[in-house]
Amino acid sequence: MSHSSRPGNERPAGEIFLRAASTGDNDFLLRVYTSTRQEEMAAWGWTPARQSDFITMQFGVRQRGYAAAYPSAETCVISFGEAQAGSIITSRARNEIRLVDIALLPEFRGCGVGGEVIRGLVSEAGESGSVLRLSVLRGNRAEHLYERLGFIATGGDAVYCEMELTPRQAQERADAANTSRENVSNAGKAE
Repeated sequence: MSHSSRPGNERPAGEIFLRAASTGDNDFLLRVYTSTRQEEMAAWGWTPARQSDFITMQFGVRQRGYAAAYPSAETCVISFGEAQAGSIITSRARNEIRLVDIALLPEFRGCGVGGEVIRGLVSEAGESGSVLRLSVLRGNRAEHLYERLGFIATGGDAVYCEMELTPRQAQERADAANTSRENVSNAGKAE
């Protein structure tokens, strides 16, 4: 993979791998979750011990909530090269893939890793004829990434925006990404 600086076309330089999370990954998954709440908690003025207790409790509540809402969801660890970079939770049902959650450690944000993982889901949705759905916190910078990837807002509330990519849109996006990769590959061979 090569890296491009054009917004929406980021391609990280390195291999991205997903593997099913195990109980041995719980500390890492907690660290990823904690990293998504650091700025928020810092503003509260709590002691580190209180922050740790709070985040551990919130992480457990979140895990139980996702398990209840998406009993067949799969949690995976995202690796970038040799490094663990983040986590993703997806739920697959007949004709639907739901991106329940994706989070990256700060050092892996904004460099294309998340976009590449989501493009993989877009390809899967296009190939399987499934709609790809997600919910994003309004104002979260990931909302713009989802829009660049072709997701459209379909509803939501004051806090969350529901977005989706239809099977046709997903297939068109996947075909365009494959064509782009082939062009990059062929250009490299011509040099």
